[in-house]
Amino acid sequence: MSYELTYKQYSERAILMEWPPEISENILEDILLLKKGLWQKSDKVIVQITSTYNSILIFYVSTIKDFYSEVLSLKSIYRELNKADDIKKKVWEIPVCYDIVLAPDLKDFAHQKNISIEEIIALHTAPLYRVFFIGFLPGFMYLGGLDKRLHFPRKATPSLDVKKGAVAIGGEQTGIYPMDSPGGWHVIGHSPLNFFNINEQNPCYSNSGDYIKFIDISIDHYNDISLEIVADNYVYKSYFVE
Repeated sequence: MSYELTYKQYSERAILMEWPPEISENILEDILLLKKGLWQKSDKVIVQITSTYNSILIFYVSTIKDFYSEVLSLKSIYRELNKADDIKKKVWEIPVCYDIVLAPDLKDFAHQKNISIEEIIALHTAPLYRVFFIGFLPGFMYLGGLDKRLHFPRKATPSLDVKKGAVAIGGEQTGIYPMDSPGGWHVIGHSPLNFFNINEQNPCYSNSGDYIKFIDISIDHYNDISLEIVADNYVYKSYFVE
């Protein structure tokens, strides 16, 4: 499926390409394919490509001398994409402890939703979540796939100190805070993993298009993994799906 895209000059060295304004896995697949095609055919003129739910921002090495000519080139690359090209799908397993000691909003969330904590955990750990893009905070993954029964408006008054590793729900989304931050989402669990490390070659180990699988763990297991993380002995678990 091809889309009617729009092209805007974002700066003297950047072009914004936009898809229809919706959250869609079909659009995500289209964006991933185009990013792959652009890197293959950029001839080193592109320095960075940043994506969101329905757009990519292309940064060029030097000033764009002819915007319309560059748009024609981008349209040509998009037309020639192999839509059958298979992009490997990686699943990352994320251990999460849903103990109320680590989940300050879980009890109230269950009360407001009128469902049990056990059901919340079951619903939250059931899906394979798709990483649409990374933003807001370095390493913050925007995930698609939250069960509709867990959709809930964000807090009217944001918390001033959401802890690193907090697993939370806001609106139709769930996510993990990669560092201490203010936030308006409801914290229902906590992961001991690091989601952003500036000292690594790839500071955020996941990428747009990857999948996330939350794994329910006990507080004892959480503490064990935390010690492994501190000692730099923890091995992040992942596998590929068709």
